[in-house]
Amino acid sequence: MSKGSETQPRERFSSRMGFLLISAGCAVGLGNVWRFPYITGEYGGAAFIIMYLVFLALFALPILVMEFTIGRASQKGAGRAFEVLEPEGSKWHRLKWLNFAGTYILMMFYTTVAGWMLAFTVKSAQGLFVGMSAEEVGTVFTNMLANPGEQLVYMALVVIIGLACTSAGLKNGVERISKAMMSCFSSSSLSWPCAPSRFRALAPAWPST
Repeated sequence: MSKGSETQPRERFSSRMGFLLISAGCAVGLGNVWRFPYITGEYGGAAFIIMYLVFLALFALPILVMEFTIGRASQKGAGRAFEVLEPEGSKWHRLKWLNFAGTYILMMFYTTVAGWMLAFTVKSAQGLFVGMSAEEVGTVFTNMLANPGEQLVYMALVVIIGLACTSAGLKNGVERISKAMMSCFSSSSLSWPCAPSRFRALAPAWPST
């Protein structure tokens, strides 16, 4: 059997829209949601956005194209892509360990922050924030940070939910859930300006320029 040969049919996206929504879900990170507006207001507004787009085109876009190219040519994940594409006798496959390390470090961050978000979702459903000011909500968050046990429970729940999604497969798991979540994200983003003032008051105050 040649190196990189398939042992079973590889699952594919059911539609181009599913691929685009998953790609958008991966690209739109938490920094884009909560940090980008803050940094934009702090560093000049439109001038910052122009420079952001310039560097996005110079650095991020070429990396994105290379990543798509490697994945499309190898039809493998990060762990096997270089083994399939590298010339015979070369050592490019050693780069996969950097991919693994980066993924684990990234997941340490995302599972923790997603746990915070899940905790606040539960607290919101319980009505904990009703009548609270933004400062009081901030105190709830600070108290949660001082409670490692609570954070560990919610982080574990996030990991379990992620495992359940991925174990269902690409089409029935990741793609289907991403479509629903990205649709909800788009709807909530568009409806936020119309949200009641008690909800908008929870948003952080952006510094004036």
